[in-house]
Amino acid sequence: MFGWLTFIIDYFAPLFLILSPITSYADQIASIHRRKTSEGFSLDIPLIMLLASILKVFYWFGAYYDTSLLVQAYLMIVVQLVLLKVALDNKAPIGVRDGVAHTPFHEYTAEDGLKDLLAGRRPFDFWRWSSSKAYFSFIGYFASGLAVIHVFLPFISGSPAYIALLGYLGLAIEALLPIPQILKNHQARSCKGFRLSVIINWLAGDTMKMSYFFLSSKVVPWPFRLCGIFQACCDSYLGLQFYMYGEGSISAPGIPMESSEKSGIIG
Repeated sequence: MFGWLTFIIDYFAPLFLILSPITSYADQIASIHRRKTSEGFSLDIPLIMLLASILKVFYWFGAYYDTSLLVQAYLMIVVQLVLLKVALDNKAPIGVRDGVAHTPFHEYTAEDGLKDLLAGRRPFDFWRWSSSKAYFSFIGYFASGLAVIHVFLPFISGSPAYIALLGYLGLAIEALLPIPQILKNHQARSCKGFRLSVIINWLAGDTMKMSYFFLSSKVVPWPFRLCGIFQACCDSYLGLQFYMYGEGSISAPGIPMESSEKSGIIG
């Protein structure tokens, strides 16, 4: 019996994992585009998935984990870039300090960043910029920095400690994926703007991932397993929020979600 189960998991789970970026986020992209607003959707989701997926790509060059997980990471990058573009094109105006729109990091000092952090704000208004270009520039610089290390600093990129760091950091970041949306839903006492189809796909993905990570005959590194367990717990609580709050009206109608939560570090 377990032989057949292992066979099914070995052959069907990889296909599910590869297609999961599309099945999980296509409806969210279509919903934002159709409603012409990203209100209720946390922009931190594309940030988390882009950083995690880029790190996992570079992690592969040292760990050589299962190819299906690498293909999933590449496809996730493409899908999240599309999601970020659609969400930014339909977001409420943000990135304004003292009534003036600002350029990311322009005229900011380390002292300003520390003050923001101590005040419970994101340092330098990180990922709350008014210019859409800044978001993609940051992702580009992040990927380019890792590429420079990989190509020109092989004594670092080839070290076991660096490879392990990429794996644990990338998967730890991905494990945090549900948290910004959980906090956003908690603040608004509503799940409006976040598609139920996304959390259903997340939970289905968690089930498939746990089966693949622990029952597959292929070797799956422990960073994938540990972070997968944590993310599954968070996704389950997000599903509980849908049960508690539903998709009712947001607690502060008329105030765009991105603007109303601007001061928060996460959300």
